[in-house]
Amino acid sequence: MQKKERMINSEQEVESFLRQFKPKFSLWGIIFLHRDKNVEALKLLGITPQAREEIIKEIDINDYIETIQDACSFGEMWVFGKDYDGTELYIKISMGSSSNSTICISFHTAEFPLKYAFKK
Repeated sequence: MQKKERMINSEQEVESFLRQFKPKFSLWGIIFLHRDKNVEALKLLGITPQAREEIIKEIDINDYIETIQDACSFGEMWVFGKDYDGTELYIKISMGSSSNSTICISFHTAEFPLKYAFKK
């Protein structure tokens, strides 16, 4: 089993990812993985599916945490944090494959303090 590689991308790389991700998300939509902690977070915080999509659309470079490379699953996964009514959310997204939906692997309450790469 291959180990997941964690890295911090440059500001330019994160901006480039977001410039590609957001139009693809708008065009092809996003698939949310049905994981227990993702479902529980939505219930606990009262986040609707539409609000969840809006939160992801509002992600910017200041929300960036790290990138995880995992050839065994979704390839390059980008991790961001977002504040939702005083609760820090952990969001892990991927571009998905060509001509297909983007993917949200994780969307739940942060389980540890997040370290933002570029937040001022």
